[in-house]
Amino acid sequence: MYILGINAYHGDASATLIRDGQLLVAVEEERFNRQKHCAGFPTLAIRHCLEAAGIGPADLDHVAISRDPQANLHKKVLFGLSRPGSLKKVLLDRLANAAKVRDLRLELATSLGVPGSALRATFHQVEHHKAHLASAFFVSPFPTAAVCSLDGFGDFVSTMWGKGDGNRLEIAGQVEYPHSLGLMYT
Repeated sequence: MYILGINAYHGDASATLIRDGQLLVAVEEERFNRQKHCAGFPTLAIRHCLEAAGIGPADLDHVAISRDPQANLHKKVLFGLSRPGSLKKVLLDRLANAAKVRDLRLELATSLGVPGSALRATFHQVEHHKAHLASAFFVSPFPTAAVCSLDGFGDFVSTMWGKGDGNRLEIAGQVEYPHSLGLMYT
């Protein structure tokens, strides 16, 4: 089973390829396009992942992106409503961003130069910090481990922690916008 993980549309765009639970390759787009903290779609990184594994787009079983526009939606709406002067801009920005994530199959097919029908993979939108936790735990050699993700922001959350056990993640807690230890380094 091949799983392609994609981090796109915000800083440090990247791609990762996993085969049968083993990490094969993980690379940031900036290594190819030389744009520090590249924030677009990681086309070159994805192509590198597929080439390094010797597979094509049709061999992918699952594709996951580390964004879920529906995650914490009620909190995003409440935040927007609490700032009526900026509500229109916030809503337009969020809608544009959500549209990019929603058309991931088309974006991937276009970037690889294949028709959408050539991609038989199932596509997944994974909440940003759950993607961080999963990408670390599920390829680790540990059957059980504490997991923690600290970041600037992703899907309205800056920090998430919990426990990885077998093939499950149990989320114990999270820190939400506007609080962020990650913003200290950005």
